[in-house]
Amino acid sequence: MLAEFSRPLLGFVAYSGTGKTTLLEQLIPALRARGLRIALIKHAHHDFDIDTPGKDSYRLRQAGATQVMVASAKRWALVTEHTLPRDEPELAELLPHLDPDCFDLLLIEGFKHAHFPKVELWRRELGKPLLHPQDKNIIALACDNAPPTKPAIPLLDINDIAAIADFVVGWVAQQRKPTNNRYRYE
Repeated sequence: MLAEFSRPLLGFVAYSGTGKTTLLEQLIPALRARGLRIALIKHAHHDFDIDTPGKDSYRLRQAGATQVMVASAKRWALVTEHTLPRDEPELAELLPHLDPDCFDLLLIEGFKHAHFPKVELWRRELGKPLLHPQDKNIIALACDNAPPTKPAIPLLDINDIAAIADFVVGWVAQQRKPTNNRYRYE
């Protein structure tokens, strides 16, 4: 599915246990310190809950509401229940739910098989294969040891958050050059 979006998006992909969330936890403040407002979509391969049992919104969703929006002066959140079996959501399906006026860069954790620009995270000790040789959407490789073969894409130190932030800021600056300010993703 082809999607058009008004902000650049950049994914961070890796096998489970590589440290995607840990890296993003450190990278987001570094990007904010460089002046970027960040939004994030995280793909979960399991059931999850963002609400607290006992709270009104949780109780109303448990009572059968398929959508519950909780709103205050500080934030709002929308929880949508899918009561019928369905496939994993596609990234293009989620993008329209975001307000691009609230951020400069959309970071994506996961969706490794979708077609959009991504940074691959890789750790030798996990013994997993590299993704970038088969995925032409991977624009950089962040790892803790030298990969088995020298990549044709930029190589970053997975433990150097400042260097990764510099790479991302430079990439965002390049993305802002299109005159139509629309970005197409599959």
